[in-house]
Amino acid sequence: MTANIYYEKDASLSPLSGKTVVFIGYGNQGRAQALNLRDTLKEHSLPDPPKIVVANPKDSYAEQATKDGFGFTTDWADAASQADILFLLVPDQVQPKLFNEKIAPTLKKGCAVVVASGYNVFYKMLTVAKEMDIVMVAPRMIGTSVRSRYESKQGFPCFVSTEQDGTGKAKETCLALAFGIGALKQGAIESSAKEETLMDLFAEQALYPVILATFREAYSTLKSLGCSDEALVHELWLSQEPAEVFEKCATDGFIRQLVHHSTVSQYGQLKGSMEVDTDWMKKDFKRVAEQRILGGEFAKEFTALDKDGEGGVQRTIDGLYSEALKSELGQGEKRVRDRLGLKTV
Repeated sequence: MTANIYYEKDASLSPLSGKTVVFIGYGNQGRAQALNLRDTLKEHSLPDPPKIVVANPKDSYAEQATKDGFGFTTDWADAASQADILFLLVPDQVQPKLFNEKIAPTLKKGCAVVVASGYNVFYKMLTVAKEMDIVMVAPRMIGTSVRSRYESKQGFPCFVSTEQDGTGKAKETCLALAFGIGALKQGAIESSAKEETLMDLFAEQALYPVILATFREAYSTLKSLGCSDEALVHELWLSQEPAEVFEKCATDGFIRQLVHHSTVSQYGQLKGSMEVDTDWMKKDFKRVAEQRILGGEFAKEFTALDKDGEGGVQRTIDGLYSEALKSELGQGEKRVRDRLGLKTV
């Protein structure tokens, strides 16, 4: 299966002319995308450029919006009532209640709702009138990188999709916005809320948990064989060798980056990876993908964490951190970092 990839030549900024673009949330992605859009509009001298409005609680992010020259409003409903295009960039768990209760009732007919994650669209947690558009413009990098790579003219990877075309112009709007935030310079991949949600949650609930567990068990095994905490922490991650390996995966290819390793390493990694018993992994990956993600088990579980009021999600995460830090790896790393005077977030 081959996906379409869109570049700047495939889009126009004209669908944004004369519009009011509202950013709900000025955090990590909100700030980067708003600044990128403003700079693109200035660079291309769009006739009758859109007005940009920022809505955010009165906090440090709002102060930053003021410093950046946007100003802000804390009135969600009023901001939404102005929107021809509305970027919904608050955290996933906050979106449904905020959108459905305070934003959706005041939106104009024909407004385009823009999400940077497919989560709430795929699980149908947002109530969007059929006359409106829903589009996804989802950068695959954190907001600071979305901004820095825009400024350096490198561009950044991004997924785009049209999820609901109430106006008949949703795709044009989607590509115009992707162009505006700088997502078409490197090429934006046509995806869907389902695909983005599946891949994103799969990485978080299947792939990276295996990596975390692998490092944890490797640490305990090697420590039981006499390796010191200091040597283990440096060998396994503090040297930043794993970070360099993954950087080479991106620049040189996931497999071919191995040519930068010693012949002993190349032989060991290639042969060892082919001998790992992956039957349990395939079975568990299939379970996570089909039941936890596509079947909705995780979404129900996650939503239920806040059923008794806000804060349930964070309390649960804090408890998981506490448990994880009790492991030999967690305790060993703390001793090493304390000894070396290294900060821990």
